Amino acid sequence: MIVVGNTIVDAIQYLMDSDGPLPSPRLEALMGSADKAVLVTVHRQESWGAPMQRILTAVQSLVETHPDIQVVLSAHPNTSVRADVETALGGVDRVLRCDPLPYPHFIRVLARAHLVLSDSGGIQEETPTFGVPVLVLRDVTERVEAMGVRCARLVGTEPELIVSEATRLLADPSRRLAMVVASNPFGDGRAAERTVAALRWRLRVGERPVPYLPA
Repeated sequence: MIVVGNTIVDAIQYLMDSDGPLPSPRLEALMGSADKAVLVTVHRQESWGAPMQRILTAVQSLVETHPDIQVVLSAHPNTSVRADVETALGGVDRVLRCDPLPYPHFIRVLARAHLVLSDSGGIQEETPTFGVPVLVLRDVTERVEAMGVRCARLVGTEPELIVSEATRLLADPSRRLAMVVASNPFGDGRAAERTVAALRWRLRVGERPVPYLPA
């Protein structure tokens, strides 16, 4: 077996310098704002219903208690999810609700984020590239690498714990810095290159590549 890393890191690094206007003027303005951007994504089906409502309650509380943040909430297209989001946050200032963003645009927002709240497995793999802490809105995760280096933290869906953990990271730079890893557990942007080299080695037409080992 040869560990090559995760190609998602390759994709992120390829797209990091992508340019072009974001889909809304308000989102574009946020990119240049001094406010702390909090990116929220909730899409897993087990989060729908009561867990979603608890998460949205936590988001509302964070906005009310932290005047220096702006929330970007990428809403799932499911109509019941949209209804819950509108009910909880439709009239809340400093919450930008938007459709799921095209991936290059999403990467730009993710890179700008101060903190991420998400139930997404993919985001747990993406955030270490940018040094952005992620609070995982689940009770378990299969991305144990992120837990191992402490760049992600499980907080579940209870509002009190979400607000408490997010507040620690928003208010205390040292706590946030402690979740910024020096070495990405998922890769260094050379996974595709190593994959090709590994295939060549298996076909006996190349040298065995050096596997990816986080520092």
